[in-house]
Amino acid sequence: MRIALIDSGFGLLAAAAAVRRARPDADLVLSWDPDGAPWGPRPEEEITERALACAGAAAATEPDALIVACNTATVHALPTLRLAFEPAVPVIGTVPAIKPAAAAGVPVAVWATVATTHSAYQADLIRRFAPDVPVHRVACPGLADAVDSGDPKRLRMAIATAVRATPDDVKRVVLGCTHYELVAPQIAAAFPSPPELFGSAAALATQTLRRLDELPAPEAAPTGTVTVFQSGRQTDLPPAAQRYWSALFPSPVS
Repeated sequence: MRIALIDSGFGLLAAAAAVRRARPDADLVLSWDPDGAPWGPRPEEEITERALACAGAAAATEPDALIVACNTATVHALPTLRLAFEPAVPVIGTVPAIKPAAAAGVPVAVWATVATTHSAYQADLIRRFAPDVPVHRVACPGLADAVDSGDPKRLRMAIATAVRATPDDVKRVVLGCTHYELVAPQIAAAFPSPPELFGSAAALATQTLRRLDELPAPEAAPTGTVTVFQSGRQTDLPPAAQRYWSALFPSPVS
Protein backbone atom coordinates (compact mmCIF):
# COMPACT_ATOMS: atom_id res chain seq x y z
CA MET A 1 0.00 0.00 0.00
CA ARG A 2 1.36 3.40 -1.02
CA ILE A 3 -0.10 6.65 0.30
CA ALA A 4 0.86 10.06 -1.06
CA LEU A 5 0.52 13.34 0.82
CA ILE A 6 0.74 16.89 -0.53
CA ASP A 7 1.10 20.27 1.18
CA SER A 8 2.85 23.57 0.65
CA GLY A 9 5.47 22.59 3.23
CA PHE A 10 6.16 20.47 6.28
CA GLY A 11 2.55 20.34 7.47
CA LEU A 12 2.09 16.98 5.77
CA LEU A 13 4.56 15.40 8.21
CA ALA A 14 1.97 15.28 11.01
CA ALA A 15 -0.47 13.33 8.83
CA ALA A 16 2.34 11.14 7.48
CA ALA A 17 3.38 10.23 11.01
CA ALA A 18 -0.24 9.38 11.88
CA VAL A 19 -0.44 7.09 8.84
CA ARG A 20 2.89 5.50 9.75
CA ARG A 21 1.69 4.82 13.31
CA ALA A 22 -1.47 3.17 12.01
CA ARG A 23 0.26 1.25 9.20
CA PRO A 24 4.02 0.94 9.60
CA ASP A 25 4.03 -1.23 6.47
CA ALA A 26 2.64 1.52 4.20
CA ASP A 27 4.96 3.30 1.77
CA LEU A 28 4.67 7.09 2.03
CA VAL A 29 5.17 9.67 -0.71
CA LEU A 30 5.67 13.21 0.61
CA SER A 31 5.28 15.97 -1.98
CA TRP A 32 5.55 19.62 -0.93
CA ASP A 33 6.33 22.92 -2.58
CA PRO A 34 9.21 24.97 -1.10
CA ASP A 35 9.36 27.02 -4.32
CA GLY A 36 5.80 28.25 -3.79
CA ALA A 37 5.31 28.12 -0.02
CA PRO A 38 3.39 29.39 1.76
CA TRP A 39 0.23 28.84 -0.26
CA GLY A 40 -2.03 30.74 2.14
CA PRO A 41 -1.44 34.26 0.71
CA ARG A 42 -1.67 33.13 -2.95
CA PRO A 43 -4.71 33.54 -5.24
CA GLU A 44 -7.09 30.58 -5.42
CA GLU A 45 -6.11 29.72 -8.99
CA GLU A 46 -2.43 29.60 -8.13
CA ILE A 47 -3.04 27.46 -5.04
CA THR A 48 -4.91 24.99 -7.23
CA GLU A 49 -2.16 25.01 -9.84
CA ARG A 50 0.59 24.36 -7.31
CA ALA A 51 -1.41 21.65 -5.51
CA LEU A 52 -1.96 19.90 -8.86
CA ALA A 53 1.78 20.04 -9.56
CA CYS A 54 2.60 18.48 -6.19
CA ALA A 55 -0.03 15.80 -6.73
CA GLY A 56 1.26 15.12 -10.24
CA ALA A 57 4.78 14.47 -8.95
CA ALA A 58 3.42 12.09 -6.33
CA ALA A 59 1.13 10.37 -8.85
CA ALA A 60 4.17 9.17 -10.79
CA THR A 61 4.78 6.69 -7.97
CA GLU A 62 1.29 5.18 -8.50
CA PRO A 63 -0.12 5.73 -4.99
CA ASP A 64 -3.26 4.01 -3.77
CA ALA A 65 -4.54 7.21 -2.13
CA LEU A 66 -3.74 10.92 -2.06
CA ILE A 67 -4.05 12.96 1.14
CA VAL A 68 -4.40 16.71 0.74
CA ALA A 69 -2.70 17.44 4.07
CA CYS A 70 -3.32 21.17 3.82
CA ASN A 71 -6.41 23.10 4.83
CA THR A 72 -5.72 25.88 2.33
CA ALA A 73 -5.41 23.42 -0.57
CA THR A 74 -8.49 21.54 0.61
CA VAL A 75 -10.50 24.77 0.66
CA HIS A 76 -9.45 25.89 -2.80
CA ALA A 77 -8.23 22.88 -4.79
CA LEU A 78 -9.99 19.73 -3.56
CA PRO A 79 -12.70 19.60 -6.28
CA THR A 80 -10.07 20.01 -9.02
CA LEU A 81 -7.81 17.38 -7.47
CA ARG A 82 -10.68 14.92 -7.23
CA LEU A 83 -11.63 15.58 -10.83
CA ALA A 84 -8.04 14.90 -11.88
CA PHE A 85 -7.39 11.70 -9.91
CA GLU A 86 -10.62 10.01 -8.83
CA PRO A 87 -11.96 7.38 -9.07
CA ALA A 88 -8.63 5.69 -9.73
CA VAL A 89 -6.99 7.30 -6.70
CA PRO A 90 -9.12 8.39 -3.71
CA VAL A 91 -8.38 11.99 -2.69
CA ILE A 92 -8.85 12.77 1.01
CA GLY A 93 -9.06 16.39 2.13
CA THR A 94 -8.28 17.93 5.50
CA VAL A 95 -11.19 19.00 7.69
CA PRO A 96 -10.34 21.27 10.64
CA ALA A 97 -11.35 19.65 13.94
CA ILE A 98 -14.10 22.18 14.66
CA LYS A 99 -16.76 19.57 15.44
CA PRO A 100 -14.89 17.78 18.27
CA ALA A 101 -13.52 21.05 19.62
CA ALA A 102 -17.02 22.52 19.88
CA ALA A 103 -18.55 19.44 21.50
CA ALA A 104 -18.00 20.70 25.06
CA GLY A 105 -19.76 24.00 24.36
CA VAL A 106 -16.86 26.15 25.62
CA PRO A 107 -15.32 29.05 23.67
CA VAL A 108 -13.15 27.89 20.77
CA ALA A 109 -10.54 29.59 18.59
CA VAL A 110 -9.70 28.37 15.11
CA TRP A 111 -6.13 29.17 14.12
CA ALA A 112 -5.58 29.08 10.37
CA THR A 113 -3.89 30.78 7.45
CA VAL A 114 -5.33 34.07 6.25
CA ALA A 115 -6.89 32.39 3.20
CA THR A 116 -8.58 29.66 5.23
CA THR A 117 -9.70 32.04 7.98
CA HIS A 118 -11.66 34.17 5.53
CA SER A 119 -12.98 31.29 3.43
CA ALA A 120 -16.63 30.37 3.01
CA TYR A 121 -15.57 26.76 3.63
CA GLN A 122 -14.45 27.45 7.21
CA ALA A 123 -17.46 29.66 7.88
CA ASP A 124 -19.74 26.83 6.77
CA LEU A 125 -17.98 24.34 9.08
CA ILE A 126 -18.50 26.71 12.01
CA ARG A 127 -22.19 27.16 11.16
CA ARG A 128 -22.69 23.40 10.84
CA PHE A 129 -20.71 22.11 13.78
CA ALA A 130 -20.61 24.98 16.28
CA PRO A 131 -23.83 26.96 15.82
CA ASP A 132 -24.26 27.66 19.55
CA VAL A 133 -20.61 27.92 20.57
CA PRO A 134 -18.49 31.10 20.64
CA VAL A 135 -15.94 30.54 17.88
CA HIS A 136 -13.15 33.05 17.28
CA ARG A 137 -11.41 32.93 13.91
CA VAL A 138 -7.73 33.76 14.35
CA ALA A 139 -5.63 34.36 11.25
CA CYS A 140 -1.99 33.40 11.80
CA PRO A 141 0.07 35.17 9.11
CA GLY A 142 3.61 33.87 8.95
CA LEU A 143 3.17 30.90 11.28
CA ALA A 144 3.25 28.17 8.62
CA ASP A 145 6.23 29.86 7.01
CA ALA A 146 7.99 30.02 10.38
CA VAL A 147 7.41 26.30 10.87
CA ASP A 148 9.00 25.55 7.51
CA SER A 149 11.95 27.81 8.29
CA GLY A 150 12.81 25.94 11.46
CA ASP A 151 13.96 29.29 12.92
CA PRO A 152 13.11 29.27 16.67
CA LYS A 153 12.95 33.08 16.89
CA ARG A 154 10.56 33.42 13.94
CA LEU A 155 8.46 30.62 15.36
CA ARG A 156 8.22 32.19 18.82
CA MET A 157 7.23 35.55 17.32
CA ALA A 158 4.55 34.05 15.04
CA ILE A 159 3.06 31.99 17.86
CA ALA A 160 3.11 34.97 20.24
CA THR A 161 1.23 37.07 17.68
CA ALA A 162 -1.47 34.41 17.34
CA VAL A 163 -1.74 34.01 21.13
CA ARG A 164 -2.29 37.76 21.52
CA ALA A 165 -5.07 37.59 18.92
CA THR A 166 -6.80 34.76 20.81
CA PRO A 167 -9.40 35.92 23.38
CA ASP A 168 -8.66 35.08 27.01
CA ASP A 169 -11.85 33.04 27.45
CA VAL A 170 -10.88 30.46 24.82
CA LYS A 171 -10.58 26.94 26.25
CA ARG A 172 -9.94 24.99 23.05
CA VAL A 173 -7.89 25.82 19.96
CA VAL A 174 -8.38 24.15 16.60
CA LEU A 175 -5.08 23.91 14.74
CA GLY A 176 -6.61 24.71 11.37
CA CYS A 177 -3.35 24.38 9.44
CA THR A 178 -1.50 21.08 9.55
CA HIS A 179 1.80 22.92 9.98
CA TYR A 180 0.70 24.02 13.44
CA GLU A 181 0.47 20.44 14.72
CA LEU A 182 4.25 20.16 14.32
CA VAL A 183 4.73 22.82 16.99
CA ALA A 184 1.78 22.00 19.25
CA PRO A 185 3.95 21.85 22.41
CA GLN A 186 5.35 25.33 21.69
CA ILE A 187 1.85 26.67 21.06
CA ALA A 188 0.51 25.24 24.32
CA ALA A 189 3.48 26.61 26.25
CA ALA A 190 2.92 30.13 24.90
CA PHE A 191 -0.45 30.47 26.67
CA PRO A 192 -0.62 31.50 30.33
CA SER A 193 -3.27 28.78 30.77
CA PRO A 194 -2.80 26.26 27.95
CA PRO A 195 -6.01 25.46 26.05
CA GLU A 196 -6.79 22.01 24.72
CA LEU A 197 -5.48 21.69 21.15
CA PHE A 198 -7.28 19.87 18.33
CA GLY A 199 -5.54 18.75 15.14
CA SER A 200 -6.52 16.80 12.03
CA ALA A 201 -3.70 14.30 11.49
CA ALA A 202 -5.22 11.28 13.23
CA ALA A 203 -8.58 11.78 11.51
CA LEU A 204 -6.86 12.03 8.12
CA ALA A 205 -5.10 8.71 8.67
CA THR A 206 -8.33 7.03 9.79
CA GLN A 207 -10.32 8.35 6.84
CA THR A 208 -7.63 7.32 4.36
CA LEU A 209 -7.57 3.73 5.58
CA ARG A 210 -11.37 3.70 5.50
CA ARG A 211 -11.39 4.84 1.87
CA LEU A 212 -8.95 2.05 1.03
CA ASP A 213 -10.96 -0.58 2.95
CA GLU A 214 -7.90 -1.16 5.12
CA LEU A 215 -7.73 -1.58 8.88
CA PRO A 216 -5.15 -0.05 11.22
CA ALA A 217 -2.34 -2.49 11.94
CA PRO A 218 0.09 -0.70 14.23
CA GLU A 219 1.74 -4.02 15.02
CA ALA A 220 2.73 -4.56 11.36
CA ALA A 221 6.41 -4.78 10.49
CA PRO A 222 7.87 -1.29 9.85
CA THR A 223 8.72 -2.00 6.22
CA GLY A 224 7.22 1.18 4.76
CA THR A 225 9.48 3.46 2.75
CA VAL A 226 9.43 7.24 2.41
CA THR A 227 9.82 9.03 -0.95
CA VAL A 228 10.18 12.82 -0.97
CA PHE A 229 9.45 15.38 -3.69
CA GLN A 230 10.14 19.09 -3.27
CA SER A 231 8.43 21.19 -5.96
CA GLY A 232 8.47 18.14 -8.21
CA ARG A 233 12.11 17.21 -7.59
CA GLN A 234 12.81 13.91 -5.87
CA THR A 235 15.11 14.50 -2.89
CA ASP A 236 16.01 13.21 0.54
CA LEU A 237 14.11 14.37 3.61
CA PRO A 238 15.82 17.67 4.52
CA PRO A 239 17.31 18.09 8.01
CA ALA A 240 14.60 20.45 9.31
CA ALA A 241 11.86 18.06 8.18
CA GLN A 242 13.75 15.15 9.70
CA ARG A 243 13.79 16.93 13.07
CA TYR A 244 10.02 17.41 12.99
CA TRP A 245 9.49 13.82 11.90
CA SER A 246 11.68 12.51 14.71
CA ALA A 247 9.76 14.56 17.28
CA LEU A 248 6.42 13.24 16.01
CA PHE A 249 7.51 9.69 15.37
CA PRO A 250 10.84 8.69 16.88
CA SER A 251 11.79 6.09 14.30
CA PRO A 252 14.35 6.34 11.50
CA VAL A 253 13.07 7.13 8.01
CA SER A 254 13.60 4.13 5.75
